[in-house]
Amino acid sequence: MNEFWVLLTGSLVGITCGLTGVFLILRKTAMIADAISHTVLFGIVVAFMVTQSLNGVWMLIGAALAGLLTTFLVQVLQSGGLQEDAAIGVVFTSLFALGVLLITLFAGNVHLDVEHVLMGEIAFVPWDTWSILGFEMPKAVWMLLFVLFLNISFLVLFYKEIKLSTFDPVFALSIGLPIMGMHYSYMTLVSLTTVAAFDSVGAVLVVAMLIGPAATAYLMSKSVRGMIIWSMTFGITAAISGYYLAKLWNTSIAGMMAAMIGVLFMLVFLFKPHDGWVWKAVNRMRTNGSKALSR
Repeated sequence: MNEFWVLLTGSLVGITCGLTGVFLILRKTAMIADAISHTVLFGIVVAFMVTQSLNGVWMLIGAALAGLLTTFLVQVLQSGGLQEDAAIGVVFTSLFALGVLLITLFAGNVHLDVEHVLMGEIAFVPWDTWSILGFEMPKAVWMLLFVLFLNISFLVLFYKEIKLSTFDPVFALSIGLPIMGMHYSYMTLVSLTTVAAFDSVGAVLVVAMLIGPAATAYLMSKSVRGMIIWSMTFGITAAISGYYLAKLWNTSIAGMMAAMIGVLFMLVFLFKPHDGWVWKAVNRMRTNGSKALSR
């Protein structure tokens, strides 16, 4: 039964992050996920300092607010003329370093496991459960199901708006769409997705789940709907294959899941029919060979 919960949690991370990551790739803001996944540490420490409690709910609220703060600060710096990558780098390193500093100064004697926050341990998921309406399931599963519901609801309700603001923001603004409202709404979902996933796969490795499947899906399909389906499929595939390979080789489960995302990306990049690097190389060799024979 424990294996089932680990597989379900990994698959839900793959689905939720894969779904959310599509528009991060299309909007060319993928690295904001990296920033948020690290700055949640700052939110967790501040939540402890305010409440003096390690209750999971307060930790999640603090982490979510830190994600929103990260998005806001990046936007402010961009508005001030700083390039996006530089803005992300400044906010990411500053808030993460501040979080580590606050742990050292004010929470040194408290069990705030920085390594667990960053790396996670999905194998422990089945032992941390919540009972809601008579159903007892791992906390990670409840959180991921809730965030997945929010993500799906947002895309169903605002699919046309988010798509238009992604591909043609000038036109979207001209017809009265609240561009900044859509941006912050979507970044809120990214923050919640990151917070829900990092508890099981770790803050660092959740970046791979947010970016890898969506980037691989971008190679497979040029339609948004196709990307969403492929992204979730690659997320599930990486989670399941990563689990069994980690079990076979007795290594980190979350780490192997992230590694499998890289493997899937390289397989698609190299061997995708007609567009893969190997396919193109073979076609070039055939073309050059035909030209040589025709001379």
